Amino acid sequence: MERFEQLAVLLAGRCPALELRREEPMSRHTTFRVGGPAALMALPRTAEQARAAVRAARELELEPFFLGNGSNLLVPDGGVERFVIKTSGLDGLSRRGETITAGAGATLARLAVFAQREGLTGLEFAHGIPGSVGGGVTMNAGAYGGELSQVLSRVTALDRTGEERELTPEQCALEYRKSLFSGGGWLILEAGFALRPGDSGAIRARMEELSAQRQAKQPLEYPSAGSMFKRPPGQFAGALIEQCGLKGLSVGGAQVSEKHAGFIVNTGGATCADILKLVDMVTQRVRRQTGVELEMEVRVLR
Repeated sequence: MERFEQLAVLLAGRCPALELRREEPMSRHTTFRVGGPAALMALPRTAEQARAAVRAARELELEPFFLGNGSNLLVPDGGVERFVIKTSGLDGLSRRGETITAGAGATLARLAVFAQREGLTGLEFAHGIPGSVGGGVTMNAGAYGGELSQVLSRVTALDRTGEERELTPEQCALEYRKSLFSGGGWLILEAGFALRPGDSGAIRARMEELSAQRQAKQPLEYPSAGSMFKRPPGQFAGALIEQCGLKGLSVGGAQVSEKHAGFIVNTGGATCADILKLVDMVTQRVRRQTGVELEMEVRVLR
């Protein structure tokens, strides 16, 4: 029996409440809206279901891929022979004192709104980041001078054996767009954020101000993965790309945004192959004209 079918049978027996999907189109689960099917996807709604999925995969020597909101991900058009565990069902939010605990599947936007309603400040920058808590911690997501590393107080995660571990921020090794979790192998279940008391109205006003800036500067009307490239030391990727005259450059349905050159957008019908070909053209041109080597921030699932 093929290993993914074995895994599905094993999980159905051990954890019948766990939702499983075979040959699930990944275009439904990425913000770029591209990508072929994953061999098997699990959508746990509890930590126990997530643990069962991780342990069963290990037994069959399958390396699971942990998916949040799919905001920093490209999936090949032909799909992937992978077991994907999507954490969107782990989306609880709670407050204790000045700390908010958020499930890995909660979106950063929802987390920021929850903090605002609770009169807690420190997450305003996260309101417009199109990712989940798990993905945000993994990438140490940030915007407008803020990063999750500034407010993270703890992370609860499953290690490679499916054992639950509680980690301090120092143990998470948070750096610019990377962390202990970046290499896979760990499934984040929830994270705690230490915030400060603030005026709910002022917090909302700041979030609205940042939202207006995003609307004005970013191509939010098209599917994308947000910033396509990491920020080169002392430079800005978007500025370099614009300097090279690449705004509006297209391959199929993929385009260097005419509003913000740091974004590649899906203007309609783009494929993963279109996007990657366009990325290659951009990086080659920028290297040739400026000497700067751009590095993709977006991950390609193999």
